[in-house]
Amino acid sequence: MTKLADRYPFPAPEGSHWKVPQDFDVTFNWDYDEGRATMMGLYRKGVEMQWNAETRIDWSQELDEDNPEQLPEEMLPISGMAEYEAMSAKDKARVRRHFQGWQISQFMQGEQGALVCAAKIVTQVPDTDSKFYASTQVIDEARHVESYKRLLEKFGVAYPMTPPLQELIDQVLRDSRWDMTYLGMQVVIEGLALAAFQQIRDHAQNPLAAAVNAYVMQDESRHVAFGRLALRDYYPQLTQKERDEREAFLLEACYLMRDRFDAVEVWKTLGLDPARCAEHMYDSGFMEMFRSSLFTRIVPIVKDIGLWGETIRNGYEQMGIIGYAQADVQALQDADDTIARDFDARRSYVQSVVDRAAALEPA
Repeated sequence: MTKLADRYPFPAPEGSHWKVPQDFDVTFNWDYDEGRATMMGLYRKGVEMQWNAETRIDWSQELDEDNPEQLPEEMLPISGMAEYEAMSAKDKARVRRHFQGWQISQFMQGEQGALVCAAKIVTQVPDTDSKFYASTQVIDEARHVESYKRLLEKFGVAYPMTPPLQELIDQVLRDSRWDMTYLGMQVVIEGLALAAFQQIRDHAQNPLAAAVNAYVMQDESRHVAFGRLALRDYYPQLTQKERDEREAFLLEACYLMRDRFDAVEVWKTLGLDPARCAEHMYDSGFMEMFRSSLFTRIVPIVKDIGLWGETIRNGYEQMGIIGYAQADVQALQDADDTIARDFDARRSYVQSVVDRAAALEPA
């Protein structure tokens, strides 16, 4: 059987394993009282909403040969670039497959990062109720890695983790302070992932690609809510100097994650000039909107948890994303849950039609 890593167009720099040294205290808590009602409610919801990727998703569905996820052409960041428009239909299809495969690869790699970070939170966070919820997130993230891995197998091409994402995960894992794991993963990486997943869920005409992202988003919305709740309780206790330090980290992380979508690895693999592609991407109206909308889920949460000093406000103003501070995060999370349930309902309806047709066939 072909391994997924064998489909990388170039080997990962670390080979098949990437080791990040750790330096933090493991915290046991002998107080087993239920703790915060909201956190325990989130934990119970996490337990109740576990699902099996093998059975909830119809893996018999295939991807489109020329446009795997059947996304609008304008969602390809180099659409309209002279070099791309001059390509044959076959070469354009190859570009779409590689870019979409690269994007799904980053989702899969990021989910493994979230898996490791959730496990770190379980061991490190001092509150028992937080340990309980984080334990449900560990299995969620394992299921997400499995789901994206199975989706990537249908692409026939996969990519290693892009350097900006790897740099941020490395920073998050090396930091010995438990709240920095939350801040880097639950707020920045998970928040940005939600916005990227939404682009595919809402625009992909391929039912398999749309469903995978819808179901992952249903879980991720809870994860972001978890980080939001934990940090909102904790950050008022810190000094202004400590909050300033976290704001500086947030700003750097947001720049890193914004720039990870340049897809330099894809353009090099396809023999295109990365600088020329980047120039086109930055000038593209759709791509400018896409890069900005990636922060829809992050900015209002940063404000809500109390990291809203001059540093972060000025930085977000310069990035052109401060307007998202007014976004209704709860409404977005509720919509994620409803949409995932709609996917379930459609699949159940289709299956009922198939079953009725089979029952009417003569023996």
